[in-house]
Amino acid sequence: VAAAVGTSAAREDRRPGGPAVLELLGWLLNAALVVLAVVVVWVVCRRGRSERRLDRELDGHLVRGLPTASIAVLVLALVYAGWSRPGWSSTGRLPGDLTFGGITLVQGLLVLALGVVARVLHRSRPDPRTALYGLGGPAVAMLACALGGVMSAGVAQRVADWLGGTDDALPGPPILLTWQAAVIPPLLLVVVTLLVWLARRTWVLRREETAAVEEEYGLAESVRPRASGQDEEPEPRDAARTLRIARTRAMAALTDRAPRVVGIISTVTLLLGAGALAGAFATGETPARAARDSYAFVAGAAQTAQALGSWLIGVGFLLFVTWGRRAYKDASARRTIGILWDVGTFWPRAAHPFAPPCYAERAVPDLTWRMATWTRTTGGRLVISGHSQGSVLAAAAAWQLSPAVRSRVALLTYGSPLERLYGRWFPAHFGPASLASLHREVDCWRNLYRLTDPIGGPVRLPGRCGPEVDAEPFKDPLAYGRTADHPLPAPILGHSDYQADPAFAAERQRLLARIGPGVPGPRDC
Repeated sequence: VAAAVGTSAAREDRRPGGPAVLELLGWLLNAALVVLAVVVVWVVCRRGRSERRLDRELDGHLVRGLPTASIAVLVLALVYAGWSRPGWSSTGRLPGDLTFGGITLVQGLLVLALGVVARVLHRSRPDPRTALYGLGGPAVAMLACALGGVMSAGVAQRVADWLGGTDDALPGPPILLTWQAAVIPPLLLVVVTLLVWLARRTWVLRREETAAVEEEYGLAESVRPRASGQDEEPEPRDAARTLRIARTRAMAALTDRAPRVVGIISTVTLLLGAGALAGAFATGETPARAARDSYAFVAGAAQTAQALGSWLIGVGFLLFVTWGRRAYKDASARRTIGILWDVGTFWPRAAHPFAPPCYAERAVPDLTWRMATWTRTTGGRLVISGHSQGSVLAAAAAWQLSPAVRSRVALLTYGSPLERLYGRWFPAHFGPASLASLHREVDCWRNLYRLTDPIGGPVRLPGRCGPEVDAEPFKDPLAYGRTADHPLPAPILGHSDYQADPAFAAERQRLLARIGPGVPGPRDC
């Protein structure tokens, strides 16, 4: 913001005949902006390179001081740009079109470079379960860049339209931002097409799961007691309940199709972004003006896309803020945001320098210390029970233990995204080789999951390890109809309340018996 405010005034002051003092201040302001930019890049590249040594000096003197320095430079830029210049009348558009285009071009080139590196790394250690064949990171980076670009474009476009009014007195935002807003409607068409495809896949899976549910619960053989002295008759099927269970399973399976959706959207975004950049540089005009002399259909489509895109992004920005506000009152929205937050902030800040602090940097060492201290003090063994993100923390803590302590620890994971999410998106850390090594080094490991769980799933270890680790999927719901134990229809639990299943207590007791005071028995793998 300081650069956008101060550089245009500094350019005016450098013209012949301008005040010498303001010209000097403009040079000093530009120099301060360049120094701050270099410092930011240096801090990002420098910090977080070692996990064995705390860098208190850099964090204390630079990272915490950067926001203060930025605000100070912004205040100075506002004072400098607001100084009286009687001979200056502003006309035309603010400088920055080339800057916006350069930022977009560099982002696209960096994403392509990341894609090449990720592809080479994946080919060196191929794994068919890896998301997008190793291109998951570049795809998400592309979506992040696009989200920042379109939010800026939408807000700038709406504010420019509001300030300009009906007479279009102001030139408007940078040309590239208008082009980026205009490509939103085509992108939404692709998203709608993907949603239709997902709906069709869900419908097909629901039909398949309907037959599986009837077979699993033995509806043809189930009976219900009648009045005394009467025979028993088959219990009638509840079509609505069967459909609800099948639909929940089909919706949970959509998680495994997320990589394909992300890949398609990121590819289309890259192509549309390249088209917007080329159109802005080639024409130097907005899409509507560039197409005004072409065919009527093309001109109308360009005008519609430009207007509709700016409105859609403006509405999208409001929805984005509203969704964040809704998380304070709605538990389901808060849970969804919490899942994304847990995954993002699990990794050290070396992976995201400007994000909130990583909770795993404290949780994992604390849990590791507690396990090591307890086993050393008591000479006993223990079971680490982890649900959902807790299973990821449990695995990360077990990896930090010494081999002697790790062999005295058993893992009980349930609703675990270790393989389904982390293993597919972060294969270098949670791939099959890493999970198989963890299984060999801990005392024993049991993983529980449900087919109705959209987050947790099997660990899928290769060879004979897989069947030993993964239990049979838990029934969900526990009972199909009304029973003596369930006078009301049992709820579909999905990702929550694994302890409510009696099979959970049996699996936990099995682990406790397995790690008893005796020497562990022979292992299959």
